[in-house]
Amino acid sequence: MALQSFLQVFFLALISFLFLYCLMKNKNGCPKSSPGIVELLLNVHRIHDWCTERLESCKGTFVLEGPWFAKMNWVMTCDPANAHYVMSSNFDNFPKGPEFKQMFDGLGDGIFNSDMDLWKNQRIAAQGFMRHHLFHQFLLRTIRDKVEMGLMPIIDHAAKHGLVINLEDIFQRFTFDSACIFVTGYDPSCLSLELPQVLLSKAVQDGEQAIFYRHVRPRSFTKLQKWLNIGQEGKYKKAWKVVDDVLAEYICQKRKEVNKLNQELVSVDGGDLLTSYITEKESTGLKCDDKFLRDTALNMIIAATDTTSTALTWRRLFHVDEVKNLVYLHGALCEALRLYPPAPFNHKEAVKPDILPSGHPVHPKTKILFSVYSMGRMKSIWGEDCYEFKPERWINKRGEIKHESSYKFLSFGAGPRICLGKETSFIQMKAVASALIYNYRIHVMEETPVVPALSVVLHTENGLMTRISKRWE
Repeated sequence: MALQSFLQVFFLALISFLFLYCLMKNKNGCPKSSPGIVELLLNVHRIHDWCTERLESCKGTFVLEGPWFAKMNWVMTCDPANAHYVMSSNFDNFPKGPEFKQMFDGLGDGIFNSDMDLWKNQRIAAQGFMRHHLFHQFLLRTIRDKVEMGLMPIIDHAAKHGLVINLEDIFQRFTFDSACIFVTGYDPSCLSLELPQVLLSKAVQDGEQAIFYRHVRPRSFTKLQKWLNIGQEGKYKKAWKVVDDVLAEYICQKRKEVNKLNQELVSVDGGDLLTSYITEKESTGLKCDDKFLRDTALNMIIAATDTTSTALTWRRLFHVDEVKNLVYLHGALCEALRLYPPAPFNHKEAVKPDILPSGHPVHPKTKILFSVYSMGRMKSIWGEDCYEFKPERWINKRGEIKHESSYKFLSFGAGPRICLGKETSFIQMKAVASALIYNYRIHVMEETPVVPALSVVLHTENGLMTRISKRWE
């Protein structure tokens, strides 16, 4: 109790100091349109909407400078010109950087955290494995099996008994199981009628939440929590211990399987990415030790689970050719991604001092945060109706798909680091949505508000509570 009281007093004192600090900066001529650290802390519970309001009033870019000990010097932007400059035309000067790696240290040296040659080599290797026909066969087989033996029994059970279910949770379980299978070859079995709590899935979600708070709290406060092993940092440490233990077991078992097959002179063609990295390590030029495999597996699992790149399949399995030309559905998916991007922020740093097209100077110690969430809500980018859900904005006068610049639609990133599975994701999402609409009626429970959770991934706070009924009996 004494420790808790001390921390409360410490935090109140810190807030008071920061408030006075910001007042002093304003008196010394700092523009009042630039928000202070206190304003940020007071709006953490609505961080995405607060950023949107501020960016709208500051013409797409603002600077946030905290006190020296907080290490919170940011340039927050949603300006497409800045995005093009940082992510493409001057790409080499804006890597993820050491600050990003420190924030996301649980991801190790995986493709999300890495820069320069390490990132290039990993991207080339991942691209090669993901394009291989064996991987595609394995992926399709995995999805079909998980649908028939995992997803469909739950959906049918809910429809039969008129149950209210959290559809977001069901989809998360499906994508997590599928991702683990095609990355590691092992099924954590999140998706079953009992809806069990699986340690690995829970640990990843806890880690993502803790990383969010690292972005909005002074560095000194994060370090204090880490030193005392309490709060979000205490939860973070426990989460990554679980992740490390589970992935270490997967890697150990996979090496044993591969070695056994090699000794028996049997061809190793499992299809999962972990097997590919172990068996093809010489051709990749990568150091495929246990740490590299752990980092790679975790990065791939998170990418496949927390974005829309993993397909969900329902009662009728639509063929790829059937969904390619569903133009209106394509527009609806783009609208959903515009307004609710899976990764609401994109983080960069400058290697050398530079000036953004918006006129804002950046330095090596300055973090550049692109608010992907806010970008989809800017009237200057999308027009006066930017808050409206209008699939028609993605369809041209000829009734064809209208392609917008990736620098104003950052849901898949842009430039050299654009998402590897973007086109495949659209095909898969179309198959999911068309099958869902064809087979079921989805009734969203209005009494449960759908609001964003505090996480680096745009989950919902209360889930998506729905009642499902069959269209065809």
